[in-house]
Order: sequence, then C-alpha cells, then structure tokens
Amino acid sequence: MRLVTVGCSGSFAGPESPASSYLVQVPAAEAAAAGFEARDWNVVLDLGNGSLGTLQRFVDPLDLDAVALSHLHPDHFVDVCGLYVYLRYHPERGSTRTGVPSRLTVLGPSGTAGRLEAAYGAEPGDAMAEELDVRAWEAGVPVQVGPLTLEPYRVFHPVEAYGVRVTGPSSLRTGERAVLAYTGDTDVCDGVVELARDADLLLSEAAFHEGRDDGVEPGIHLTGRRAGEVATAAGAHRLVLTHLPAWNDPERSRTEARESYAGRVDVATTGAVFDL
Repeated sequence: MRLVTVGCSGSFAGPESPASSYLVQVPAAEAAAAGFEARDWNVVLDLGNGSLGTLQRFVDPLDLDAVALSHLHPDHFVDVCGLYVYLRYHPERGSTRTGVPSRLTVLGPSGTAGRLEAAYGAEPGDAMAEELDVRAWEAGVPVQVGPLTLEPYRVFHPVEAYGVRVTGPSSLRTGERAVLAYTGDTDVCDGVVELARDADLLLSEAAFHEGRDDGVEPGIHLTGRRAGEVATAAGAHRLVLTHLPAWNDPERSRTEARESYAGRVDVATTGAVFDL
C-alpha cells in the first residue's frame, strides 16, 4: 500500500500545496497477491480546494475507485465539485478503462450529497447522482473498496467529522495487513487514539502551535505535541504531520511532536510518497 500526499496545506490552499488530499494506492501485483482484481486500486482521502489539479499528476481521476471525505469543510471536500465535472464531461468516460465502476463511490458524513449539490450550485435536472454514488459513513462500520478496508472513527471537531483507518495488503513492517490512520481534522479525543491504534503510519493534522494557539477553544485542531501524544498513546509506528497552514513553521511542528513521541516524525509535502 502506498500513500501519496496530494495536498497538505491546512484550512486553505497555500503557495506550496493545495488543501488536504491524500491518494492511497494498491499496485496491481499486490492486489492480485491479495486475491483481488489485478489492477491498480486508487482511493482518495479528502479533496480540498486546489487538490483536483494536483491529483492529476499522480492518477487519472477516471481511475479512482472511491473518495473518502473526513468532513464537510471546504478545505476537505470542495474539489469534488470539479471532479464531478471531470467525470461527467470527459470524452473517455463510459469507456472500459480499468474496471472501475461507472459511478464513483463518495463516502462522507451525513448530508454529503446535499452539500455537494449546494457547493456545485446544482439546478433542477443536474443529476450529480448519475456520476457520484454518495454514501454516509457509519462510525465503526468498515467499507470495502477492493483490497482496501476503510473504517470511520468519530473525532472531535466543530462539525460531524471522521478519521479514517485504511487497511490494505501486507505491511512492509510486519508482513501482515498494512494500516494507515488518517485523522482528518480533530483535537485530542478517545476516537482519534483508537483510530491510530498500532498503525504503521499515523497521518495526523497539526494545524496549531503550542503557545500561539492556546487561547483557541478545544475541539478544533491538534498541535505537533498533541499529535505526538496521540501517536504515543496509540502505539503508532510512524507519524507524518499534515494540515499545516501556510503561516506555520513545519520545523516547529516537528520539534513539538518529537517532545512527546519517540518514533520517526515527518512533515507531509506535496508529492511525498510513503510505502507501508
């Protein structure tokens, strides 16, 4: 299983990166070895503003198997509107390309379909459902997408929000199934610790800095230190910090995380690839 950082800027697109979006891939050989169709499988976690353009560097959107949305703030979902246009009007849509379904599965919080229609400005007769099969998460209920299992965990944010635990073919670390835990946006809570339990890689937001953001009410974002505390409590084996706003110092976030977590700490950048 492979994680590709498409966008990692927090809250809005920055000068170096679009907003949140992450591509999870299982190459054809690994899928076949796991007993699934021998083709590349592609799932996107979040599709925030600016990310659809960058996503096309790494995969043709026609080859996506699913989009999984953590929550419905624009920096995590709004480029699904552009994806809908791509799917509806691309001249090769409808042809047999890779075995992907004719309607793209979109997983998200309750109300996702209506929120997409509102964001797109859909008029009567604009049937987004012809291209998008929108389904609501149920906390703790896994969803199978070929060789990948996606399990949502409720997390602590001002709106209905989920972290997503992705389980795929054999881990490079253990030889057993690989586990990626993605926090979405959250503050510290029981859900995010359980999400990250024994994960090969914890992809954690760290939008706040210690000291600078202490006066902000709880339930919005983690700091690097709090992300490290989650990783330590969960026994996660690697920590990658993401969702850093353009005004943040990435090295400060990394230093904070190292104060509370003894494992490897990286900061996500657009185009970075992590093999699990």
